[in-house]
Amino acid sequence: MNKQQLAARIWASANEMRSKIEASEYKDYILGFIFYKFLSDREEQFLLKNGFDRESMETVREDDPEILSYVQNNLGYFISYDDLYSTWLAKGSDFDVSDVRDALSAFSRLIKPSHRNVFDKIFDTLETGLSKLGDTSGAQTKAISALLQLIRDIPMDGKQGYDVLGYIYEYLISNFAANAGKKAGEFYTPHEVSTLISRIVAQNLAGRGEVTVYDPTSGSGSLLITIGEAVARQQGYRGSIKYYAQELKENTYNLTRMNLVMRGIAPDNIVCRCGDTLEDDWPWFEEGHPESYEPLFVDAVVSTPPYSQRWDPEGKDSDRRFDGYGVAPKSKADYAFLLHDLYHLKPDGVMCIVLPHGVLFRGGEEEKIRTALVENENIDAIIGLPANIFFGTGIPTIVMVLKKRRPSDDVLIVDASKGFVKDGKNNKLRACDIRRIVDAYQSRKSVERFCRVVPKQEIRDNGYNLNIPRYVDSSEAPESWDIYATMFGGIPVGEVDALKNYWDALPGLRDELFESAGGATVCLRSKSVEETVRKSPAVCGYLDSYDARFSDFGQWLYDELVDESSLVNLPTEEDGLAREIFDRLGGEKLVDPYDAYQVLDDSWQGIEADLEVIQTEGFDAVKRVDPNMVTKKKSGKEVEVQDGWRGHVLPFDLVQRELLADDLHALDSVSDRMTAIDGELSEIVEGLTEDDKAALGEALNDAGDAFVASKLRKAVSELRSDGDEDELANQVENARSLLEEQKAAKKEQKSLSARLEVSTKSTIEGLSDQQARELLDAKWNRPVEDGIAALSRAEIDGLVDRVRDLSKKYETTFAEVDEQIRKEESHLSQMLGQLTGNEYDMAGIHELMDLLGGETR
Repeated sequence: MNKQQLAARIWASANEMRSKIEASEYKDYILGFIFYKFLSDREEQFLLKNGFDRESMETVREDDPEILSYVQNNLGYFISYDDLYSTWLAKGSDFDVSDVRDALSAFSRLIKPSHRNVFDKIFDTLETGLSKLGDTSGAQTKAISALLQLIRDIPMDGKQGYDVLGYIYEYLISNFAANAGKKAGEFYTPHEVSTLISRIVAQNLAGRGEVTVYDPTSGSGSLLITIGEAVARQQGYRGSIKYYAQELKENTYNLTRMNLVMRGIAPDNIVCRCGDTLEDDWPWFEEGHPESYEPLFVDAVVSTPPYSQRWDPEGKDSDRRFDGYGVAPKSKADYAFLLHDLYHLKPDGVMCIVLPHGVLFRGGEEEKIRTALVENENIDAIIGLPANIFFGTGIPTIVMVLKKRRPSDDVLIVDASKGFVKDGKNNKLRACDIRRIVDAYQSRKSVERFCRVVPKQEIRDNGYNLNIPRYVDSSEAPESWDIYATMFGGIPVGEVDALKNYWDALPGLRDELFESAGGATVCLRSKSVEETVRKSPAVCGYLDSYDARFSDFGQWLYDELVDESSLVNLPTEEDGLAREIFDRLGGEKLVDPYDAYQVLDDSWQGIEADLEVIQTEGFDAVKRVDPNMVTKKKSGKEVEVQDGWRGHVLPFDLVQRELLADDLHALDSVSDRMTAIDGELSEIVEGLTEDDKAALGEALNDAGDAFVASKLRKAVSELRSDGDEDELANQVENARSLLEEQKAAKKEQKSLSARLEVSTKSTIEGLSDQQARELLDAKWNRPVEDGIAALSRAEIDGLVDRVRDLSKKYETTFAEVDEQIRKEESHLSQMLGQLTGNEYDMAGIHELMDLLGGETR
């Protein structure tokens, strides 16, 4: 299975296994064991590549100083043979929780001194939390054994290893965060926000040889890693990036270190600290060595600090981090974190910090700091994010981009609060939303209702209030009603003018649709808006022109992705595909290029996963099939069993549609007939009267909504013998025939399905290289081509809907509505006049008639 499938399977099992343990705690156990497996497997791989075999591995023990030193000097740590993950698995039922306790204790003791910053106490959270996995030693052993089995399939080596491992680790952290409520904010920044920040940072650091990045509230380290990956993609080399991280909570600090190490980052490039960022600032003094004082200044600082946290500002007036700006109030540390980050920037560095909206407009000390930031020209951009985008809080947030030295004094303000998709309880930035923001940041041009470059003087004039709506109005205009058209009918010319982008793109269509209705209104020339639009030369010409932009796009995609799939550069390929799409849509007036980009991104994850498999396993992986393993209950336990086959890369249904269409059609025909039979049987049952049902007796089920097949023959005989039930007997006979046909169809369906599966398996395994490429083209490229082609049709559909809505909006005039009301009131009054009752009833009726304007009593 690919990395997405493996990650999803592990998460599903882990979430079930954690039982009543909080997600925020259970993550420490499973992620800790994954990290231990990584270190253990890494040591095994190192030794096997350097003269050891499986038999001699048993000699790898602490009491051999030569082996101990050899492993420590190369890896920075040492794990004895008895403590290896593979040894734990090999023990089977002899494995015990004490094996884990002994191994973790030994690991701490055997770290190479120069690597203590990376590995020291890294398993403390796991070690102290083992008791929470069960009330007894046996229960703990059972829980740990299940975890070890769960993670055994995660690859830790080879070309694909780091990527798969990193993906699964990130996937698990993300899902634990989604289930951890408010505690999620302590350790996880949503990947989409990390991606946004990383692209902004990477743009600013382009062309630098060596790069240092720092996250003073690092959490799990995911933000820091995403920054590093973006910079590495740009540079083409990851070894020149040095990572600094600081985190207050020990268990989260351990996650940071684990995450960094498992991404293949050299320990020499990792510098982490566990401490209070605001109290224990970098630089530090090595204990007993005050001469070791050395300020830390980096190329990039990124952070998502806790929002509006209380802190102790006492004595901070002399702190060099806040010099010239002021000290944040004790009730809200937001600006304390911001100024900390800014202080540690190199003069040509860049920082991005996620903060609550309140920092843009709150008064007091925060206003003084904000004023200084504006006057010192530190604020490069402010990006307003959608609400409810972070786990554990629904408040809207911003990304603020700052620098120490800038070429201009303006501020780019972006309102990106409207671009998102719902994802469960949270909102989520889409790929197109991220790209739109990054492009706006890079071009630094004002875009109506989205972003604006604001001069410093305008900010001064607003009293240094940076609240986004003061500068960018992204609100939807309220629906307006034209009084003249409401009273006299017709469609207001002004509301037709509002569709200007359509009329510009489709010249002549407006006159085809509308004619003057007098005054400032128009009316439709034809009742069929859709027919007029579809047949319009302007529309036909537009669609042909749009299609021409992509006439050779399919072949281009084939050449780019399929023809030389083993050579595709995965880290940069999507950007290259996106550039091609944006270039082809240059000058397009209706289709938003970012919508086309989203079509690409929706497919890219699947394409990328397949390409990883091909590049790792070779092209013949496309021609492989795997057992389809499912979980079933057996003897009260859930076990994995095989249920048929599935393609290693190519889905069975795709192969069937493309190469086995006749066989698939035969199976679909039988399935369609079975569905039709169900409908016919339902019609018969629904047409039965209660007397009919009583006459049928046991031939119907207890609910009376389905026939019992085994009782129908007897029911027909009894009805026929009565002589008076010919019609009902015929209906029941028909039902009996249908059920027999359905039984035969089920048997045929099962047989055809089994034959089709066997045929599909043999077809995949017997594919020629060219057939395999054509199927990859159908799987990867066709959805992208079809999706982009559909965008132009969707725009035309949207125009049809908007013209229809305009027509319906003013279809009935106020005078017609008023006349209808009068008629209904008169009719009601007449009916009331025919009512009789006691004196109180009549008094009420007369009063109602007066209110309705009825006739005199």
